[in-house]
Amino acid sequence: MRKLIVFNNVSLDGYFAGVNGDISWVHKDRRDEEWESFVADNARGGGTLLFGRVTYELMAAYWPTPEAARDFPEVAGQMNGLPKIVFSRTLAHAAWSNATVVKRPLIAEVRELKNAPGAEMVILGSGSIVAQLAPENLIDEYQLVVNPVVLGKGRTMFEGLKTLLRLRLTKTRAFSNGNVLLCYAPAL
Repeated sequence: MRKLIVFNNVSLDGYFAGVNGDISWVHKDRRDEEWESFVADNARGGGTLLFGRVTYELMAAYWPTPEAARDFPEVAGQMNGLPKIVFSRTLAHAAWSNATVVKRPLIAEVRELKNAPGAEMVILGSGSIVAQLAPENLIDEYQLVVNPVVLGKGRTMFEGLKTLLRLRLTKTRAFSNGNVLLCYAPAL
């Protein structure tokens, strides 16, 4: 069975996106070699990327650009080369390389994908997808990077969750830029 991982940056007050979907706070002014090495290594992990329409459009507007290739060459190469699935009822076509739009019901499609052979799958951003899949126990691991910033307002990736979600800590790692990686698995 394929593993499904969520990888998201969150603010200290628990938001994965600020007001109007802003995620610019994730990119700090100062460079941190340890963090950049971790991000590059993580991108090399491969697999299939899963997105909702909003996150897909945000990512597709940045990663294929010359700016992304200049600033994050390894990550940009992986992001552009990996297969991508976009869950959307409204998007007609996905122009970003290796992207496919899926209109079938999310939960049924993800169950089918998990049971199919292949590499692991990773959800980036896409809080509405996380909130729908979490109570169905379809997410195997949550990799949350807590950033030392307080937004005050924004969106949580569990917005609309109607049930208690218990998780168990499996790994932590602190970086010199103040980011802290927290890895959780469902506490079934």
